[in-house]
Amino acid sequence: MAKCDVCGKSPQFGHNVSHSNRKTKRQFRPNIQRVKVMENGRLVSKYMCARCIRTMSKDIV
Repeated sequence: MAKCDVCGKSPQFGHNVSHSNRKTKRQFRPNIQRVKVMENGRLVSKYMCARCIRTMSKDIV
């Protein structure tokens, strides 16, 4: 399963609920992307969620 290396966000489970109120299992998957980040002066490849990528770009600017 995909997991964010920064915040630890991973898929969550829940139900699809139809109009007739039947419940079937489903997954809420986070938007995990592979990005290259400067860490201690080196370029490191990490798996990060979109929220962490946005936060990192805000810190830079």
